Amino acid sequence: MTTILNSAGPSGAGTRPFSGLLSTVLLGPDARREHGFWRRLVATEPFRRPVSPASGPTSDERLALAHARLRALNGALDSAARPAADPRALAALHEWLAPVDPALATVAGIHYNLFLGSLLDHDADSPRDLSDYLQLRRIGTFLCTEVAHGNDAAAVETTATYDPGRDGFVLHTPHAGAQKFMPNTSPAGGPKSGLVAARLLVDGVDQGVFLLLVPLTDASRALPGIRVRRLPARMGSPVDHCLTSFDQVFVDRGALLGGAQGRVGGDGVFRSDTEGRRRRFLASIGRVTTGRICMSASAVGSARVTLAIAVRYGGHRFVSGSRSAPPVPVIAHRSHHGPLAEAMAAVFAMSLLHRRVLDRWERAAARPPAERETAERLVDIAKGWITWQARSVIVECRERCGAQGLLENNGMTELVTGIEGAITAEGDNLAIHSRAAAGLLFDAARATAQEEPAAGRASGDLTDLRFLVRLLALVERIWFDRAAARMARVPHGGPLERWNAASGPALRGVEAHAVRQAALAYESALAALPPGEDRERLDELARLFALRRVARHSGDLLAAGHLTAGQVDGLTDAVERLVAAVSGHLPELAESFALPGELLADWPIAGARYTDAYDDPGASWHTAPAGEPAGGQR
Repeated sequence: MTTILNSAGPSGAGTRPFSGLLSTVLLGPDARREHGFWRRLVATEPFRRPVSPASGPTSDERLALAHARLRALNGALDSAARPAADPRALAALHEWLAPVDPALATVAGIHYNLFLGSLLDHDADSPRDLSDYLQLRRIGTFLCTEVAHGNDAAAVETTATYDPGRDGFVLHTPHAGAQKFMPNTSPAGGPKSGLVAARLLVDGVDQGVFLLLVPLTDASRALPGIRVRRLPARMGSPVDHCLTSFDQVFVDRGALLGGAQGRVGGDGVFRSDTEGRRRRFLASIGRVTTGRICMSASAVGSARVTLAIAVRYGGHRFVSGSRSAPPVPVIAHRSHHGPLAEAMAAVFAMSLLHRRVLDRWERAAARPPAERETAERLVDIAKGWITWQARSVIVECRERCGAQGLLENNGMTELVTGIEGAITAEGDNLAIHSRAAAGLLFDAARATAQEEPAAGRASGDLTDLRFLVRLLALVERIWFDRAAARMARVPHGGPLERWNAASGPALRGVEAHAVRQAALAYESALAALPPGEDRERLDELARLFALRRVARHSGDLLAAGHLTAGQVDGLTDAVERLVAAVSGHLPELAESFALPGELLADWPIAGARYTDAYDDPGASWHTAPAGEPAGGQR
């Protein structure tokens, strides 16, 4: 992979942030080049947060700030086309920007990945002038889903009818349900162009859904024939989500993004190397898969920042001890540090799985279609599991920070709501997990894969990570065997009845598959570390993560003969020992996230003097007359 960002980039934020082994584990062996630019960027002034506890900016002001930051980001790149061509850069962008400004991460991801990335992917043979989009004279957006078609976007009803007389296409929205739903298409931020997913009609024949490049707005209003209406405010980041419709809007033939999925020639004839309308649609929106990797990256970055803040706050928020004991930091209590220790194990697992998926997806680009499909399924599974895990971690950390965590100036509320967007974006988690479940259930290779152990090989010790990984593989097989058995009981039912019978356990199987992949990622990371304290810390995290998941299925494993009654009885003590071990190192583990000091300084509760953010210059302790004692603040 070539260097794609300005080598100088923004300055500041430390000199050796990625020197620790655990940082390398989390961010990859090439962390300095892959993440250094973005880490420095979020520490610069345009990306800093206000620390005042007073009322923050309005939604419109936050959206304006996100677009101003997008322009600052774009100006710092040596070429705006290069992030669009590099999934690692896109993932790193989301990993670092989402915790700072979820709205910025959203508009940047749409512009660089879904918009510019699609243009680059489909116009390789006949590249068009992209200068307006590279220089942000026009911001790119992506119009796929409709009011009546979300996860079934292949059924969109917006039409693009080929007009041979004018040698172009007429876009039209036939009814209310076909309005494009939630694209950021208002003039906010500047003029916009969009890639519109529409049903291509040539000589009255439906050829499937394709993308067309369409100018949408100028600096102040929608262009003729296009209606753009703001949707009600949504929870989370204040992006300008809109309803967008077309009334007989003409675009020339060059607007169609062609490729192997099809194109309309100069003779007005449609030709395609891809059989089937669904395959053509999937080829047209291929950038959605990269978008799912980016959603995982956003979730990983947001969970790491939230956990780091919670660990720091827990260390300097003191509570009363017993009657004769001095106050102690709240994190000293097992009820407080235990959930944070388990969150730490989960965050490392999420980070390692994200990198495992990113590596496989990058390698799959040059592999046969079957391998690409397997890699894409893992992307889908990881996106769902990681974003759901991130929500659990973020909510837990918010709660550990009490009322302080509810205040907007401490940053957590924005991340609590922001993760909900990642769970739904680029395909609802449940929908993409259901598709993955069907694939895994009917994948004959699953039963014979080398990672699937035979039942008799599960004897071992609960302190051995390899044994725990084997148990997790058995959990996965138990759930898919149950799904297959339930499906077999309705041999004469229709597809929906058969799937309904199997989907419950099959979805549990997908979750187990994700957990096993995360545990395998832990195993691989441990194998690459030399003996020493860092390896010990990672081993403790890995075993805590795996053991807690084994404990959740201990009844099934006991019933199947894979655990003994004595092992089940010992699970609680084994987990508690690991919680104690991990809790003793929470601050240094949080340091391995390599978060810049400038970023942490923008959240008041991340600092030991967090009460200073609430000081009152006009209060009595500052204004007592000379010679009289001023009030104190503890």
